[in-house]
Amino acid sequence: MSSSSLQLCLSSLKACKTISSLKQIHAYALKTSLDSDPFIAGQLLLLSTATVADAIDYARRIFVHIPGPDAFMYNTLIRGLSDSESPQQSFLTYTQMRRCSVTPDSFSFAFILKAAANFKSLNTGIQLHCQAINHGFNTHLFVQTTLVSMYAECRQIDSAQKAFEETPQPNVVAWNAIVTACFRCDDVMCAESLFNRMPWRNLTSWNLMLAGYMKAGEMESARRTFCEMPQTDPVSWSTMIVGFAHNGCFDDAFGFFREMQRLGTRPNEVSLTGVLSACAQAGAFDFGKILHGYIEKAGFCGIVSVSNALLDTYAKCGNIGMARLVFNWMMEKKTIVSWTSMIAGLAMYGHGEEAIDLFQKMEESGTRPDGVTFISILYACSHAGLVEQGSLHFHKMEEIYGIKPSVEHYGCMVDIYGRAGLLDKAYEFVKRMPIEPNAVIWRTLLGACSIHGNVRLAEHVKKKLSSLDPDNSGDHVLLSNIYAVAGKWKDVASVRRLMTDRKIKKTPGWSMIEVDKEFYRFVVGDGGNSATKEALEKLGEIILRLKVEGYIPEIGSVLHDIEEEEKGDAVSRHSEKLAVAFGMARLCEGSVIRIVKNLRVCVDCHLVMKLISKVYRREIVVRDRSRFHSFKDGSCSCQDYW
Repeated sequence: MSSSSLQLCLSSLKACKTISSLKQIHAYALKTSLDSDPFIAGQLLLLSTATVADAIDYARRIFVHIPGPDAFMYNTLIRGLSDSESPQQSFLTYTQMRRCSVTPDSFSFAFILKAAANFKSLNTGIQLHCQAINHGFNTHLFVQTTLVSMYAECRQIDSAQKAFEETPQPNVVAWNAIVTACFRCDDVMCAESLFNRMPWRNLTSWNLMLAGYMKAGEMESARRTFCEMPQTDPVSWSTMIVGFAHNGCFDDAFGFFREMQRLGTRPNEVSLTGVLSACAQAGAFDFGKILHGYIEKAGFCGIVSVSNALLDTYAKCGNIGMARLVFNWMMEKKTIVSWTSMIAGLAMYGHGEEAIDLFQKMEESGTRPDGVTFISILYACSHAGLVEQGSLHFHKMEEIYGIKPSVEHYGCMVDIYGRAGLLDKAYEFVKRMPIEPNAVIWRTLLGACSIHGNVRLAEHVKKKLSSLDPDNSGDHVLLSNIYAVAGKWKDVASVRRLMTDRKIKKTPGWSMIEVDKEFYRFVVGDGGNSATKEALEKLGEIILRLKVEGYIPEIGSVLHDIEEEEKGDAVSRHSEKLAVAFGMARLCEGSVIRIVKNLRVCVDCHLVMKLISKVYRREIVVRDRSRFHSFKDGSCSCQDYW
């Protein structure tokens, strides 16, 4: 072994960032016999577990060929495995360590306890706690702090508090751990009490409180704490932006992002992905375009998570073309998230064949699909009526990739058969499922019964749902719709009376539109604000003109046995019609009207959108709870299959 070889290997190790480079360095070490040097072997192991992405399996292969690994090497592998997708594998390594008579140290217990926390294995955690005590680490600060986190992840707040109380002279890290533990176990008051008792507070402590409040949905408490902070950093701002986005407070997320920029705090990867997530959920296409410009100007294009968030934003804001551009622009940096997001975007537009082609290209690229990818491709088949392709991919998932279908995958297959009108086949599929069908599975079948008006099967499915989720308002409304279409008004009245007796309230439908960087939300029956009044006035003009063009309201699913004229009035005020009317009143000629809706678009609204796009020559893009509808020149991109 020459000194020059050693120096070359050491310098290469410092610069190593990818698994291909790691393999080249390892090959060089084997060729020059440097792999027998404990330091070089340890560095190779450290790189493959902590620095190089997706190299944990390679780390295990390296470890197998290390003769007589010491505690450091065992700890390195245990730590890497504890943070992997299979943290339970670290238990085997720890067991091997004990069998080989290598004495565990404080790091061993901290890392293996983290694995127990990540795997949420309470029994294993308790056993490790006992072993830590036997080895004299019951008062060790590092180990005790990890114990607090482990018990919190297993939702044992009393044990977490006991571990904290037994910690001698807890430092700020230990205090932060117990505060986080309280939030993890949904005990906000305990977290507040501990935070106020802290002998000292650093910026991390304040940021933990922000994150805890946001996770608990306590937005106003988070806002108050943010204002009280002696100083803030990019993490503070990111926590607020992501928290507001996660809790559906999109205006607040946008407002905090703008304020952060105004005060000179540079956005980071987290704040950008957070605000893009808010854009995606709110359908804020214009703000998304502004952010795209900033991302390119500020040099964030090379960050994969930001590019993935931008792709998702365009896909969910109704511009699949821009989503494609971002996807293609990512070149070799595409991850499984990139491919899956693009497939899901195509699925939402009903582009089933294109989604299947992209799935095949992903396979050819060497990217291995996961369970989420298969949900997206099955979803694409469902919304394009591709029954055979859906069945093919469902079986391919387990037969070729070894992915065991989850309840979500079974639900997709029920949806594929149901939407295609193969209700008997869908029902037989549910009965043959190897896992117990949950409420979502039966609800999917009930939705298919609603689309195709199958009263007999709907009544049977509703009985199943009544035992699983008796107070779900959506199930009662679906059954009521089915009865209404069939003209069974006594049954409609019976369902509505049952809802009243049980105090089950229908989920109110709302639609949202972005106009001049502001968001307007419309709800049926909420006519008190100026925006709704303006929308109603414009909608009246639109409906009159459409009637001249031959429009007759589709009133089959109105839930009351009332006069025809009253039924027409009821459907004419649906929230998506109000949002479109408001957009036509406020947006300039030629601009696309983009609407986000929380429920499925009804038949009458779908008809009205098609007519508006033809009569007024306006393009309308509506995102309902499951897909996009792009209305142009009197037709819809869904081809009336939704």
